[in-house]
Amino acid sequence: MTHWYTADLHLGHDSIVKNANRPFRDTAHMDAQLIGQLWARIMPEDDLWIVGDFAFGPQAKDGDWLLAMFGQLPGARKHLVVGNHDGPLTRALPWDSVSLMVEVDDVDAERPVTLCHYPMMTWNHARKGALHFFGHTHGNWRGSANAVNVGVDVWNYGPVTYREAAHRAKLQPPNRHWKDVEPRA
Repeated sequence: MTHWYTADLHLGHDSIVKNANRPFRDTAHMDAQLIGQLWARIMPEDDLWIVGDFAFGPQAKDGDWLLAMFGQLPGARKHLVVGNHDGPLTRALPWDSVSLMVEVDDVDAERPVTLCHYPMMTWNHARKGALHFFGHTHGNWRGSANAVNVGVDVWNYGPVTYREAAHRAKLQPPNRHWKDVEPRA
């Protein structure tokens, strides 16, 4: 079983194609491609963690449409870490868990990985090497040496594993404020 992470799908969001400069013809094309990318990587026994902004726009206010989109998600267990565009109907879908922030025990990680839709300055076990996965910033910020944007806009519109995100973290510069919030003891 593998944990997969993604964020900022914005399914049904008409203006996100233009606003985030996504390479899709229209929203229907985007939705189909994003769902296809999930199915291309996620196996039936895997966990899918959506780190915020599953869907947005008028369609996301239609419970039947949301349930139909949710029903297309692969994996054995589906989790939502609530983002700023995840309204009550999205949170009420049959997720296996819904949280604002969560620590995930990923078998590929030495310490739990902290998930929050918003980039944070520090988190539990950060000083000991635990990573933080976030979304919200779309293509504007990939992250730093210990916090990785798992949003579709910076991962070729697909989900990522802990190992892939951890590899990217090693290539990122340290957060310039890290020394201010986590000084060495």
